[in-house]
Amino acid sequence: MKLPAAAAIALSMGLSTASAMEPAPIQVTRIGTQPSSAGAEQNFTGAVRVDSRFQAAAPARVGGGIVTFEPGARTAWHTHPLGQTLIVTAGVGRVQKWGDAVVQEIRPGDVVWIPPGAKHWHGASPTVGMSHVAISEALDGKSVEWMEKVSKEQYGQ
Repeated sequence: MKLPAAAAIALSMGLSTASAMEPAPIQVTRIGTQPSSAGAEQNFTGAVRVDSRFQAAAPARVGGGIVTFEPGARTAWHTHPLGQTLIVTAGVGRVQKWGDAVVQEIRPGDVVWIPPGAKHWHGASPTVGMSHVAISEALDGKSVEWMEKVSKEQYGQ
């Protein structure tokens, strides 16, 4: 039986093939090691803070962060090529898909799935702030397509 080259080299060095092909170590990014950043004015209305941004290394393509919206703050309309998951961690928020007549209220513990390509927005309620973990995957290096801002009428103010 002929061994693959990497396995033969590992065995000749006294190593097992398992250790020769050991995956990369687990990485922990400690809270406070990354600065908070303000949400870009062209992509948000109101005060928005983004913390703990992450982007997995290839071949993985998942990324995200913790986003905190002050009362009345919200994203602009946008899409994600492979969808987006929001996990609400604090406060009271809102989410709406383009074409839906109803703005949905979201609360801590709610998990929101936005399908690939769905034009949508999300943010805080008018009187209570909201935080969520936002997770999306990149397709060809791109995870979001930003569009026009949500009007006061669309937001429901």
